[in-house]
Amino acid sequence: MTYVSAQPQFIAAAAADLAEIGSTINTAGGAAAAPTSNLLAAAADEVSAAVARFFSAYGAQGQTAVAQLAALNEEFSRVLAAAGFAYTGAEVANVATIAATPLTGPTVSLVMGGSGTPLPPAKFVDGVLNYISPQFGATAPRVLFTPEQLYPLTGAKSLPLNTSVSQGVAMLHEAIMGEIGRGNSVVALGYSQSAIISSIEMRYLATMPGAPAADQLGFVLLANPMNPNGGLLSRFAGLTLPSIGLNFFGATPSDTIYPTSIYTYEYDGFADFPRYPLNVVSDLNAIAGIALVHTKTPYINIDSLPPGDLVQLPTSPGYAGNTTYYMIRNHNLPLLTPVRALPVIGNPLADLVEPNLRTIVNLGYGDPNYGYSTTAADVPTPFGLFPPVDPVRLSGTLTVGTQHGLTTAATTLMTPPPPAELDVSALGLFRTYSAVPAPPAELFTVPTSAPGFIGNLQAANSYITDTFTTVTSQTYAVLLPTADLLNAGATSLPSYSLNLFLDGIEQAVNGDPMGLVNAVGKPIAASTALLSAGLGLEALVVMGALVKDF
Repeated sequence: MTYVSAQPQFIAAAAADLAEIGSTINTAGGAAAAPTSNLLAAAADEVSAAVARFFSAYGAQGQTAVAQLAALNEEFSRVLAAAGFAYTGAEVANVATIAATPLTGPTVSLVMGGSGTPLPPAKFVDGVLNYISPQFGATAPRVLFTPEQLYPLTGAKSLPLNTSVSQGVAMLHEAIMGEIGRGNSVVALGYSQSAIISSIEMRYLATMPGAPAADQLGFVLLANPMNPNGGLLSRFAGLTLPSIGLNFFGATPSDTIYPTSIYTYEYDGFADFPRYPLNVVSDLNAIAGIALVHTKTPYINIDSLPPGDLVQLPTSPGYAGNTTYYMIRNHNLPLLTPVRALPVIGNPLADLVEPNLRTIVNLGYGDPNYGYSTTAADVPTPFGLFPPVDPVRLSGTLTVGTQHGLTTAATTLMTPPPPAELDVSALGLFRTYSAVPAPPAELFTVPTSAPGFIGNLQAANSYITDTFTTVTSQTYAVLLPTADLLNAGATSLPSYSLNLFLDGIEQAVNGDPMGLVNAVGKPIAASTALLSAGLGLEALVVMGALVKDF
């Protein structure tokens, strides 16, 4: 049997090179057109006229041949590019195989929710068991209460992240030790905030005398904000925002003794944040992914994904740890989800711009072919300034993307799918607002007696008071987070930027001239990313209130 190994990045590079060759052919043909067409006769005699006609006809044939060659090149380039896109989508060689690592004895799964979901519902539990079973086999699920509050997303009077996580770690640790004390092994399932809780518990267990053995405990983390190479809290490790009670905790330990799997959905802004945040388009796409991708991760059935959509990420050479990192590929940019919701023109328009927009977005991660960092997944990777880009190859890739977008958009116009639904339910998941109360029925009845009239006045008084209180509370709940976010932007961010500047100066003083570049560039890059994230957070606060109330 013969096997063919295809590498999408090389196919895309070849297609880009072909596009450049086509551009060169067109340029050469255009340059030769004038001197080889409509030649003037050297003299006014019949022989000179015949020679001029002969060479003009020869030149015209040459231009026809050049045009045919350019068309052939363009078609071949288009077909090769389409093959590259197909292989990138399939990536048969990179299909992840989940290794079974069953624990000893009866195994209990401690299932925790994300921010705003202290007690996950049955649908959530059913969904996340699809991540647990392939590695750890059948387990007895147990829902574990953790605070899961995240001021300001979960309300103006909710706990800040630091406090919520601290309480959650204590609850998780007590539950783990309790189950092991009863003779059970434990799988801790953490999603979003509870993935942070699980990561910090790992740190604690690594220093704890008498910690559980490696075959008694395992972890499965979904949409992990502490992802070593991509998590928002590890991209900007060390940043603190006291005004909203949020510390950027750094990376999940990659050297834990416990078998661990970490799953990330591509373009999730919490777990898959761009490595090069000066790319504002990539930042905005990641922020859109917080609302439109992050909340979908628990409900993906990884067993039913098409081949190539679950990719096992590479780790550093010689990595001997017990953590496996997986990426779930996302075939649609979250930034274009609102466009796809437009009737009739939405999907064709999105298909037209998506190939080139995806290339631009992916450059924020370092490789135009992937919406995640392709460097070692186990290595904590802070943000950087500029990705390594070949401008000539990038130009060719954009040319190929334009051709692919035109073809896909034309196909979509011929067989239009239904417009995508814009799921805004996630915007309301975080909020704990109360809706404005409806008027009582008594106000719509005409009193027929004095007691009835007095009763209506009492009902009206109570309604006006309750409505005023609710509206005032809602306004306060929006304005207070806004003030705290502005405080963070005016105090914590400049302090963080100053430290980055001083790090660069220290680097330069130690003899590395790139330190001067970092001293200027890194504060700008950090400010770009964090201000974008802050604006996105503010938008979620406001839109969450609107979705909940209206």
